[in-house]
Amino acid sequence: MGRKTKVIELTETAKRELEEGYKYSESVQFSRRCHYILLKSQGKTSEEIATIFDVTIQPINKWCKQYQQHGIKGLQTKSGQGRKPIFDKEKDETVVKATVQKERQRLKQAKDILEEDLGKSFSLKTLQRFLKALAADGNE
Repeated sequence: MGRKTKVIELTETAKRELEEGYKYSESVQFSRRCHYILLKSQGKTSEEIATIFDVTIQPINKWCKQYQQHGIKGLQTKSGQGRKPIFDKEKDETVVKATVQKERQRLKQAKDILEEDLGKSFSLKTLQRFLKALAADGNE
């Protein structure tokens, strides 16, 4: 015999907030998390929800627990989550600009020099994106 399905009881206000988050949020992750809770409140098991979204049950259970502890605010991604950037504009801007200026015609060589100087490993594409971001900041 299987475990009893935990159903999340929602007030009308909470249900409305979750539906708005699901339908109108600009963040796909937040929208998906709201949808998890709405499906859980309808009596769906974590396994059924995981199958619908093609994920394991761990994120379903994690976000249900977050919602029960912190409400809808617990479903939002907090700052500091996710991968940290390789380059820091304040610390690395001058070194990167100076090195690229010296090796203007050979960005690959500038990348190799920067990796050695900064002690960081990164792709040529990452360096190009950082330079593009610096140029965009300078144009504003």
